[in-house]
Amino acid sequence: MPAPTNDRAAALGLMRRARWGALATALAEPAEAAQADTAGWPYASLVTVACDWGGSPILLLSRLSDHTRNLEADGRASLLFEEASRRANPQTGPRVTVMGRLTRTADERLAGRFLARHPQARRYAGFGDFHFHTMAVERARYVGGFGRAVWLKGAKLAADADAAAALADCEQDVLDHMNRDHAEAIALYANVLLGRRGKAWKMIGVDPHGADLRLQGRLARLDFDAPVHDAQSCRAELVRLVQEARRREAPTGNA
Repeated sequence: MPAPTNDRAAALGLMRRARWGALATALAEPAEAAQADTAGWPYASLVTVACDWGGSPILLLSRLSDHTRNLEADGRASLLFEEASRRANPQTGPRVTVMGRLTRTADERLAGRFLARHPQARRYAGFGDFHFHTMAVERARYVGGFGRAVWLKGAKLAADADAAAALADCEQDVLDHMNRDHAEAIALYANVLLGRRGKAWKMIGVDPHGADLRLQGRLARLDFDAPVHDAQSCRAELVRLVQEARRREAPTGNA
């Protein structure tokens, strides 16, 4: 039975909002003979993440890390994203585990998207042992709380491929235009629509489902009401959202 659209949207939204995830790999044969009995065991580690325009995870990994050596032996992995740990009962919170294969990528646009979300990583991204990786998601398990769990196929989880490609092509132009000419609109998105403080928010990414904002170390996600598919529809949605923000901000008078 296919997953409801709202579950797919909820899972992808959770991934797009995430700053980090728990990466699980299969432990490679260790160099130390005394630890040889742990080869093949599940190995979990914390990694910082971003998503590409379609929703595929992007990671920056060092070859000196155990999880990277594991991936060189077996590229299969899973990533857990969650918004449950701060709840009184974490079992009631949403989480999604995505499974797929992680491979190295030299795509500079993917690197730029990751570094826009994690600018502190620029300090070491150029080191010889660090490389960007992307996951081709094959399956996902979304849990929205008690009694709400569904399996998702990777192809169904991702954004429309043509729309993702179109947004990848126009993203930099959209960001340059919004940050240069419409700083007030970005502040309205953050302050009025998202309830976040601060006036110097920057737009750091757009994709078919929304836009990512950053103010220093803080991130915010602005979701679109419906997916956009090209530069024109993206612009129209951003205009609509700023109009909505101004409508909400305007004082209401008594008749």
